[in-house]
Amino acid sequence: MEAAVLLSWACLVFTIWMFSTGLSDLWRMFTLKNTENVQFLPFITTAVNNLGWFYYGQLKDDWTLMTVNSIGLGLQTCYILVYLYFTSNKCRLLARLGAAAAALSTVCFYFATVSDPSARLAQLGLVCCTFTVTMYLSPLTDLVKIIRTRSTKCLSFSLTLATFLTSTSWTLYGVQLSDAYIVIPNVPGILTSLVRFWLFWNFPSSLTQDKFPFRPVQA
Repeated sequence: MEAAVLLSWACLVFTIWMFSTGLSDLWRMFTLKNTENVQFLPFITTAVNNLGWFYYGQLKDDWTLMTVNSIGLGLQTCYILVYLYFTSNKCRLLARLGAAAAALSTVCFYFATVSDPSARLAQLGLVCCTFTVTMYLSPLTDLVKIIRTRSTKCLSFSLTLATFLTSTSWTLYGVQLSDAYIVIPNVPGILTSLVRFWLFWNFPSSLTQDKFPFRPVQA
């Protein structure tokens, strides 16, 4: 079996595992009948990211990108709907969804005006790459807080491991395809995961659990 096929399946398996870590939040909401200690923003940003990479995969005719991100989008949609059902702040969250939809519509309208397929692919790749890098680096302020408090109770080890394997798989997959837009955004995912492993090693805690998990978004 060719390396590209093996990497493709690795990306599929590890990314779905990473996306499925949100099932713990889903179970918590169903169990407690509320959204306490569950963050809403990561669901929206991950869904937006999935849409962008799905479109990028569609332009490249890449079944791996399309399959992974369509599954991810389905899971994020499920998380969002359940969150909206149990939250007491429906109006505020619906306003956020409306703003995200408006932003997406604007971006889609812009790309519809780009007639050159190569230029459209390059520009979309740059947008997706930038968005993913931003999502991977966004928890850095929280990591600084963890170092200061010397506690990893707010870190999810399963999510960290899933992120590391996912980012590594996509980096190698991008190298195999010679696609910098896939490689570049996943390097920060590897680096931030290594930082988290270091934190788990230096500040072990028997109470570490999937509480307030960081949700980096995958390319």
